[in-house]
Amino acid sequence: MNTNEYLTALEKFIHGIYMIPDTLSPDVPETMEELCYCLKIGKVDFIAYDNEASEHMGLFKSYCFYDYGGSCDGDYITRRIITPDENIAVYKVMLRDGADEWTEVERGRIEVFISLLSTFNARSRLLKLTHRLTFYDSDLGMYNLQQFMKTVKLLCKEERIEGFAAVYFNLKRFSIVNQRIGRENGTRVMKRFIGMIDQLLDHKDEFVCRVGGDNFITLIRGEKLPSLLELLNGTAVSIDGGKAERILITASAGIYIIPDMDSFILPTDIMDRVSMAFYIAKNNGNVVYFDDALLARSKRNNDITASFPKALENNEFLVYYQPKISLEGRNIAGAEALSRWFHNGRVVPPADFIPVLEQGRDICKLDFYVLDRVCRDIRRWLDQGGNAVRISVNLSRRHLSDMDLVERIEKIIDKHDVPHKYIEIELTETTTDVEFKDLKRTINGLHQAGISTSVDDFGIGYSSLNLIKELPWNVLKLDKSLLPGADNANYQQKCIMFKYIVSMAQEMGLECIAEGVETKEHVALLTSNCCKLAQGFYFDKPLPIEEFEKRLAGNYLYE
Repeated sequence: MNTNEYLTALEKFIHGIYMIPDTLSPDVPETMEELCYCLKIGKVDFIAYDNEASEHMGLFKSYCFYDYGGSCDGDYITRRIITPDENIAVYKVMLRDGADEWTEVERGRIEVFISLLSTFNARSRLLKLTHRLTFYDSDLGMYNLQQFMKTVKLLCKEERIEGFAAVYFNLKRFSIVNQRIGRENGTRVMKRFIGMIDQLLDHKDEFVCRVGGDNFITLIRGEKLPSLLELLNGTAVSIDGGKAERILITASAGIYIIPDMDSFILPTDIMDRVSMAFYIAKNNGNVVYFDDALLARSKRNNDITASFPKALENNEFLVYYQPKISLEGRNIAGAEALSRWFHNGRVVPPADFIPVLEQGRDICKLDFYVLDRVCRDIRRWLDQGGNAVRISVNLSRRHLSDMDLVERIEKIIDKHDVPHKYIEIELTETTTDVEFKDLKRTINGLHQAGISTSVDDFGIGYSSLNLIKELPWNVLKLDKSLLPGADNANYQQKCIMFKYIVSMAQEMGLECIAEGVETKEHVALLTSNCCKLAQGFYFDKPLPIEEFEKRLAGNYLYE
């Protein structure tokens, strides 16, 4: 064999196979054909074992890299290689029928060929692994967000994105499903539910991807959107594959229907817009479509977030006080502190800025700011010898993960030398075991510090009696939804429920206050059921500090 011919064939082989990322590609035999001819090779077989045990048991996968044809019953060379991940690869190179036996030089060159083939085969496996790690979720064996973005970019580039919808969805309360049936069974249920969605897709340009946890995103053609939404609205999924026990899976979803290509759009725009709808849907527990109004809302939210630090520094947030009324004396027995934002000459409604601040830690800064202002006001009332009442301050659940929360609260109160009995901290119900543990730590810490605590909005959600059984609260604040109205279809049931909640709270030693009191009928109901405290527009709205102080100083009596 001419050395120059061999070196030329070897160079072509290396260059050709380098350009092929998958060594199992049908193009590989053609790439190695000239070199195999030079080396008198008739066939190149590859056998792969998962491990040594598989090798001993004869469990293998085989592949033929090259086959010149013929029986190949003559001489052959084998090499057994153990890969870094303990797989076993066996390469078998057979002499071409009718060819002279290999010389020692040729055998050496064949060993080089096997080494090169093994190297490129390992490279191919590494590329596949890298691709899988990059574009697949290993837990569920499905595509991830990277694949979503990759496909969207391709469809945008090819101008084929028109007519698709991006749907970003969250499986509601799936942590509770995991707690109930176990994480392993929960994963099976999740896979089956996603499998139902997968059956709607054509797997070419449509697919569903896992973003993380119980959040997913899918690209689907518009005409299939109703079928997808039907699944997301509520689908029974079996735990074990049978019908013995099924779990109802529902989802909240943000949807962006991608416009026609007359509107220039980037792949990042698609992700931004569907994400915008998703986060609103997740908070509200429903389906939200992206539109121009949502875009304007997002801009407003961004403006609020950007303006907040300077607004806090400039004291644009004012504390208003809504009186809590004693129904026995019709006098002010306390108040709730509420923040109002005066920005650029107008009042920003709390409903506009509070939910935005609650998306991050800014709400915690505002809560501490309000507490500081309340303590400053109480200190002034005490110094002036006037009336002082207990003021309740709301704290977001965002605070609960703060291990030093109680110390931070005490530090603010003590800075103003305010007796702890004048401060009440309002916290809402929790929804997870982790939050409950944090809540328990916080309530116990405040109790030991002599700071009153109240359950805010009790009854607005799925209230758990454990919430008041396990924790040393001082006040139970009944949400206005518990107050029956004469026009309610279940008026009698609500009256009975209200009566026994008040009675139970009082027997447990809790103060009971009803919020949202707006009518004489409400007042009569509270009085007849011995609920001694009320808060609501029937008596007073949230008042600026000046108006509240006048009522407080003048021992104002309500009718």
